[in-house]
Amino acid sequence: MPKHKTVLKRQRQNLRRRMINKTNRTRLRSQLKNLRALIASGAEEEARQALTATIAVIDKSVTKGVIHKNAAARLKSILTRQVNALASKVPASADSS
Repeated sequence: MPKHKTVLKRQRQNLRRRMINKTNRTRLRSQLKNLRALIASGAEEEARQALTATIAVIDKSVTKGVIHKNAAARLKSILTRQVNALASKVPASADSS
C-alpha cells in the first residue's frame, strides 16, 4: 500500500480518468453497434439519421482521446460507404410492379 501523498493522489486521479474513459468508450461502442444494426436491417432513412449522430460521437471521442484521429476517419469512411450502399440497393417490391 502506498504511503506517499503524491502516489495516493495519482491513484485517485487515475480512478477518476478511468471512469470517464470507460463512459466515453461505452458511448462510442453503443452508437456504432446501433448504426451497424440499422445497416444490417436495411433501414436506409434511420441509418442516415444514425450516421449523423454516430459521426458526432466519433468526433467527440477523438477530442477526448478515446480513439486516434486516423482511426476515426477510417471508421467514418467505412460507415458512410455502408449507408450509401443501402441507397443503391433496389427494393424487392419495386421490381415486381
